[in-house]
Amino acid sequence: MRSYGLIGYPLGHSFSRKFFSDKFLRENKQEQYLNFEIPDISMLPSLIAGHKDLAGLNVTIPYKEKALTYMDYLDPVAAEAGAVNTIRIVRKPEGITLEGYNTDVTGFSESLRPLLQLHHRKALVLGSGGAAKAVKYALTMLGVVWLQVSRGENAENVVSYDQLDLRTIGQYQIIINTTPLGTFPDTETYPPIPYSFLTPEHLLYDLVYNPAETRFLSLGKEQGATIKNGYEMLELQALRSYEIWNRPDFTGKLG
Repeated sequence: MRSYGLIGYPLGHSFSRKFFSDKFLRENKQEQYLNFEIPDISMLPSLIAGHKDLAGLNVTIPYKEKALTYMDYLDPVAAEAGAVNTIRIVRKPEGITLEGYNTDVTGFSESLRPLLQLHHRKALVLGSGGAAKAVKYALTMLGVVWLQVSRGENAENVVSYDQLDLRTIGQYQIIINTTPLGTFPDTETYPPIPYSFLTPEHLLYDLVYNPAETRFLSLGKEQGATIKNGYEMLELQALRSYEIWNRPDFTGKLG
């Protein structure tokens, strides 16, 4: 049986396995999708070697950046974004080749684009992990100026949470949570932004999808903001991953 899977730690919040299992059942495919909750990314090579039927993996927190060093070939988008969320495993007599991609960029872009209004020209990106890197890359491709918000970082285009004043919130009318705050089971946590400054002109997007409405989103909705969770992004990036896993054998270096 052809297999795919998800690596990360922990994985109790993820809907990926259910999404793919439902897809395979609906389409009568003899395939399976497994969760591999590994406590260290160094376990990746032995995991792949030990599961001979494994053709592809998705990558989630906290390994999207760490997985880069294990790739033999890297798609230009993943290289530019600096994060991998999809691994294609190519098995040949001479050995195993790992190809790295980032389908988060596609999933996020396609789910955000229909919500953008003319005044949505600047975005705050909350967080600094692999998901944030994909979001920043996607925003740049969409022509949206971004400012990253992170704890204790001092870099270009990065501010701290305590620097978010009325003027900044007024200028940046898209706010994207790429942190795990609010994810099940810690559903009462949320990013520390000044929610009272939000208006109906704001768009809040949470990459978290479990629960469907996080505290981040509900606090934004109370101020009249448009809200969206990350489930459509999950679906879109998952379908793109599946296409990559099942394309014909590649013929050359990707990046």
